[in-house]
Amino acid sequence: MSQVLIVVDQPSDWAPYYPSERVITFSDYLQLSARPQRVRVINLCADYDYRAEGYYCSLLAEARNHRVLPSVRTLNDLSVPQLYKLQLNRVAPALNKLRLPEGEETELRVKSYFGFCPEGALQPLARLLFDRFPCPVLEMHLSCRSGHWEIVDLHICSHRGLSDPEETAFAGALDRFSNQVWRTPKRSENSRYDLAILVDPEERLPPSDATALKKFASVARELGFAVEMITAADYMRLPEFDALFIRETTAIDHHTYRFAKKAEAEGLVVLDDPSSILRCTNKIYLADLFATHKVPAPRTRILHRGDEEGIRTAVEELGLPMVIKIPDGSFSRGMVKVQDEGELRESLNALFEESSLLLAQEFLYTEFDWRIGVLNNKPLYACRYYMVKNHWQIYNHGDGKTSSGGFTTLPTFEVPKAVLQAALKATKPIGDGFYGVDVKEAGGKGYVIEVNDNPSIDSGVEDKYLGRELYRLILQEFLRRLDARREGRSVRA
Repeated sequence: MSQVLIVVDQPSDWAPYYPSERVITFSDYLQLSARPQRVRVINLCADYDYRAEGYYCSLLAEARNHRVLPSVRTLNDLSVPQLYKLQLNRVAPALNKLRLPEGEETELRVKSYFGFCPEGALQPLARLLFDRFPCPVLEMHLSCRSGHWEIVDLHICSHRGLSDPEETAFAGALDRFSNQVWRTPKRSENSRYDLAILVDPEERLPPSDATALKKFASVARELGFAVEMITAADYMRLPEFDALFIRETTAIDHHTYRFAKKAEAEGLVVLDDPSSILRCTNKIYLADLFATHKVPAPRTRILHRGDEEGIRTAVEELGLPMVIKIPDGSFSRGMVKVQDEGELRESLNALFEESSLLLAQEFLYTEFDWRIGVLNNKPLYACRYYMVKNHWQIYNHGDGKTSSGGFTTLPTFEVPKAVLQAALKATKPIGDGFYGVDVKEAGGKGYVIEVNDNPSIDSGVEDKYLGRELYRLILQEFLRRLDARREGRSVRA
């Protein structure tokens, strides 16, 4: 794990708390020699104003590539109400859930410590604010007028002015936030980097099954990683790691995207990166991208709610049957095949309730879809996913259960050239991450259906040909990027 340093102005500032060799003064931090290992700084200087010691502490930490809390961005945002108030829209639901007072007007001033608020009713709000403005002590000024709460002011505070009960709450919150300050890290001496693998133990169709996750962890340790499986509850622990591997089904309005964004902002190597998630999880975006870059794909039209002319044109151009898709479906969900105009109208009425834009695509039947795994713009593995018996998709979600067709795993050199070329042409404008490209082969040509940003790696399926080498190749890309960053080289191969 990263080494944690707590920076204070004077040793006496830490007198109320348990002694620790991790606590140093700002003067000591100024003289700190370069350290090859990762360093995490908790800046507890008393004054965070521009050009004060606290401001310079965070500024120097970022210049030294240390992870620091609070960041310079947080200090700047909280210093100008116009800046932080622009970012408060996400906390509105938590504000609206607060109990209304009996009187007409109420003012509250409360403090939160590393996102923890002793006033239980305000804890959800405190946590959301900490996710947006992470800092040790944040004072919230709330006002209830005309039957609704609003945030009047946010102010970052020094820990030096806390009362005895507040000092107790602060110490407990710090301990929970960064428990390695007090405990010896468990990281092996042979570990070069810390890798977090984000999983959801309750997900019905995760990108990797339990056996595959164990293989990832085992191979990662062989390569010198300290590995930990983390969940959605570990959001604020991301700065402890060097890299994040997302093994949950991703979506924009979901914690997976927030994890990717935070990991990228913290300087972690992350697969898949937020830009790839943003681009791949929306089929409308992909359809436009494929058209712009002339990626071979089935004929496609974007349908807009209420655009009758566009619907008629789609029928004329694509013919029937056709496939209708919501923009962010996954695992064959959110798409229907319509045989005639009656089914088309019925499906459009239902799907337009979920999205104002839909995708209409010509129906191109094949016995299987190719899945080409691409990492850093190079083909990695290849599978044929066969359609479910008596069904037109590789997954069939019906009768409360999900069934899937068979598969065949092949070496990439046995894949038809047109299929490989189509897959690589599709991923190049998206990025250099880890993608699974679904391609249909017809008439000697490859037609890209979609690009998935966190493709399935299940034991006994995608690894059927390469075995443990598949896991090694993926994790070696993490290692290559981390080494390149440490040495100041470009991460691009």
